[in-house]
Amino acid sequence: MRLRPVLVIPLVLLLCAACARDADVPAAEDASPAAATGSVTISAQEAGAAALSWQRPRVALAEEDDEIAQARERAGEALDSGDLYEGEDAAIPLYLALLERDPEDGDARRGLNAARARLIALGDEALAQSGDDPDALRNAHRVAAVARDVWPQDKQTQAYLQRVDRADHLWELNRLAEADLAQDRLGESGDGALPKLREALELAPGQARAMQNLAAVESALIRRAETAAASGDFNSAGQWLEHAAVLRPDIDTVPDARERIARMRTLRIARLRDQGVAALAGEDGIAQARARLAELLRIAEPGDPAAMDLRERIDLAVHYGLFRPGQVFTDALGSGGRGPRMVVIPHGAFTMGAPADEPGSTDAEQPQRNIRFDRGFAMAVTEVTVGDYRRFVNATGYQTRSARRGFSMVYDERSGNFVRRSNVDWRHDHLGALAADNAPVLHASAVDAAAYADWLSEQSGHRYRLPSEAEFEYALRAGTESAFPWGDGNEVPEGVGNLTGGEDRSPSGRQWSNAFPGYGDGYWGPAPVASFVANRWGVHDLAGNVSEWVADCWHDNYRRAPADATPWVNPGCRTHVIRGGSWASAPGQARSAWRTPAQRDTTNARLGFRVVRDL
Repeated sequence: MRLRPVLVIPLVLLLCAACARDADVPAAEDASPAAATGSVTISAQEAGAAALSWQRPRVALAEEDDEIAQARERAGEALDSGDLYEGEDAAIPLYLALLERDPEDGDARRGLNAARARLIALGDEALAQSGDDPDALRNAHRVAAVARDVWPQDKQTQAYLQRVDRADHLWELNRLAEADLAQDRLGESGDGALPKLREALELAPGQARAMQNLAAVESALIRRAETAAASGDFNSAGQWLEHAAVLRPDIDTVPDARERIARMRTLRIARLRDQGVAALAGEDGIAQARARLAELLRIAEPGDPAAMDLRERIDLAVHYGLFRPGQVFTDALGSGGRGPRMVVIPHGAFTMGAPADEPGSTDAEQPQRNIRFDRGFAMAVTEVTVGDYRRFVNATGYQTRSARRGFSMVYDERSGNFVRRSNVDWRHDHLGALAADNAPVLHASAVDAAAYADWLSEQSGHRYRLPSEAEFEYALRAGTESAFPWGDGNEVPEGVGNLTGGEDRSPSGRQWSNAFPGYGDGYWGPAPVASFVANRWGVHDLAGNVSEWVADCWHDNYRRAPADATPWVNPGCRTHVIRGGSWASAPGQARSAWRTPAQRDTTNARLGFRVVRDL
């Protein structure tokens, strides 16, 4: 049936109605306040204002029978064509006029009842389309006006009027919700669009307009979540998603958004981790890296691997620079080749010196003191070798003390003593013969050792030096607290180092008068470096093979010693400290705390050195 308008609707409202009919409605997951509000801007009152009453058309009927028959025929045709109430030729006005003339006109009564049924059906059709179509709501109101005028007490009319009221209420709820959406008043925690939409959906579960508006709220909440995530506020992002998740739980929109935001979080975490790692190489890098870590921890889940990695790298940078504990490396030298192999010693703390009740201990090893290394350092894996020292001498022309004075102390096999021998310098072994390149360099003074370290520093661009006493003992103990690195007793594990063993024999068959009983290492004299197992920190031969120069000046005990691990040096001192046992040392000199003085120009067949490098 064609429903004719009874008033002139303002052009803007007609245009909006056309928009509502013709606009493409976006998918629910792409819904937005603009999409939900662009097509419906009038209130339910405006939609029904023109249909508050129906002015029944006046129908004039002649008294002749043929005129009455013609009126009845016109009413039937109007009923069939759906022309129910507008104009004097509409079905309802004609049937009413016929009944006014003859209240007993059964045909007119039946026709009017049929018109009522058809009118209510048309009204229900209009109501079904009235959710987002203002023309449909207007038509429903026109039907209501006709039904109210003609059948005011009819149960069908009353039921229909209730349905119209319900449609008006739904329209108004959606309109107000759309106004809230336009102002970003979503109502997730109070007044706004959501309470109105929930009320609308209680009245009409699944109503398309309300569901579209609900999707728009969901989209707005997701946008808030993504905006928060883009700024790094993933806590707020999660809260917005929680609000959105309850709106349409059967739709994948929020789970998809969670995945997107999770990817945003992952990418941001990775970016912060990379920024932190890159910062470590720059000025004030540790502070900058810590700032990136703090930001990362605010958004990462507990135990996040990227956070753990950056924290570990910062910790390593604090304690080791760009290295890791246990890492072995060499530095390139400016003149060509590479420096000695270095191993990174872990930071930590230990008790330096010997307790008073340790067998063989002396006052020089006391009082014990606690030393802490807040930063690791690198120590040469082995003693400096003849080959290492040769590169230094060839590059610089340096003359060692023994070369300048023309002699050093060597071991004499015939007498079993250490004797002075001419023409012995750094190139020679413990007997005075030319040494192999992999033998520890001997016959070098403390000054000669420091000169080599200075050359390494110049060539590599890093600071090399002799170890301090504290560094030497810390590396020798490698976490142990016993008298010897291997324990407290004289029972030495097999292969632990080049020591004076009761099973050792010289080429002529000599034995040590004071040795570790039952131990033999196969050497009478220094062994090639790294011939024995390294300690747990990767350093060879600290307790044996050759004793070694350290940077400290000699002091009779540790009273007033520095509180840290720096060398204890007095300007102009000529007596330095020797650490670590040698191939010809008494067993007590292989203890971890053992120390002895020597003039800085001392050279002999039992004494060498190694270097450390700052990280």
